[in-house]
Amino acid sequence: MRMLAVYDIADPKRLSRVAKILKDYGVRVQYSKFEIDPQGEAAFAVLRQRIAEVIDADADGVKFIPLCRRCRARTEIIGQGSDPDLDRPFKIL
Repeated sequence: MRMLAVYDIADPKRLSRVAKILKDYGVRVQYSKFEIDPQGEAAFAVLRQRIAEVIDADADGVKFIPLCRRCRARTEIIGQGSDPDLDRPFKIL
């Protein structure tokens, strides 16, 4: 269940906390974008809850965009960037 997580967080302290949470599930591919692989619905539910506890829903936003296998295979990168290796083990807290 690989996804692209993108966010816009108004407060620098909350932004840092959201980024730290997302690092537990994947790798940063751009400043406010992570490719994540929550390893199932239960882990994704935990991730959503952790994010919800940090953000201010009136000022911040986090979007999870599913990346199907076919779409990932068609990904093109122009300039800097690489295809992250999400097959390595992750520590989910």
